[in-house]
Amino acid sequence: MNVSIRGQVRPCRTVTFDAPHNTVCLIEQRLLPHQFKIVATPDYRATARAITDMVVRGAGAIGATAAYGLAQGARAFRGGNLEKFSAHLRLVFETLESARPTAVDPVNAMNAVLRAVKAGSTVAEQQDLALAAAEEFANDNVQHCAAIGRHGEKLIRAGSRILTHCNAGWLAFVDIGSATAPLYAAQKAGKKFHVFCDETRPRCQGATLTAWELAGQKISHDIISDNAAGHLMQRGEIDLVIVGADRVLGRTGEVANKIGTYTKAVLAHRHRIPFYVAIPLSTLDWNLHSGAEIPIEERSQEEVLGARGVVRGVPGQAYVRIANPSSSARNPGFDVTPAELITGIITPEGLFPPRRLWQNCQRLGGRAN
Repeated sequence: MNVSIRGQVRPCRTVTFDAPHNTVCLIEQRLLPHQFKIVATPDYRATARAITDMVVRGAGAIGATAAYGLAQGARAFRGGNLEKFSAHLRLVFETLESARPTAVDPVNAMNAVLRAVKAGSTVAEQQDLALAAAEEFANDNVQHCAAIGRHGEKLIRAGSRILTHCNAGWLAFVDIGSATAPLYAAQKAGKKFHVFCDETRPRCQGATLTAWELAGQKISHDIISDNAAGHLMQRGEIDLVIVGADRVLGRTGEVANKIGTYTKAVLAHRHRIPFYVAIPLSTLDWNLHSGAEIPIEERSQEEVLGARGVVRGVPGQAYVRIANPSSSARNPGFDVTPAELITGIITPEGLFPPRRLWQNCQRLGGRAN
């Protein structure tokens, strides 16, 4: 997408790789919407920390970051012993895999890199193949999101009022986004519509990131508190819900996404509002048999007990405690939505009922164990 930087508009991807310096370059998303900055992680451990600390976040974006991080770690290896190189790659893989456990994109992305390097007969060849595979994953991510836009645009009618949750926009992917891809395609087709952005506590990615994207794209929108969605649905002010996902089970159609997604799905089902999940193929998990098996990340309670933002007259960002001083908090980062609450899954290959994913496993690039 295009970003205005110091008065100049230029295309920008969420994550790129600087090969001469062997660094992963990321938009520092924690500073948005108040400051746009690109940072470079110098080694794979720093890249993993950037994922954990949410410098970069969103399924596709952390998938590409993990792929680049694996290539980064591979290229940092010195020596020609393939056995030692393989052991080093496993360490890099495990470090990046543990950065954020709920999303499956990083594992799928890194497995694609590992498959590619096997074609090399020397360490140098495998290092080159690792970076080429990471670049391929990033480029495929963009193409998948563009295809999601083409299929999802058909769901948006002139005058539609659409609810989003969290951020599944271009900031959450390499470019274009999943849940926002139909919006951008519909805008390009000349359709007029309105978007309600759930603020998405506790980190408020809807209020800070999705709203920033839509404002930059000049798409009509309002930010709403997370608790306002049911009221608007009850009054007939929402026609469609489109969200992203961090993991979709190909066997069952269950969806793991930002905490609060399940709540919105229940509300949409109650009010007979179509509820769609938009994903690239890398978000599909063909191995787990139940949503109960999905690891749900439990994040710091400080995210719930306070908030970060800009304070007038104070440089930079500040953390403000908003909760009772002696209280603790629970902070699960994700929840799981059952298939019966989901109208359809928007993929690069088209729209599928969630329970029809498994019978289309091969078409959807499945690699089940």
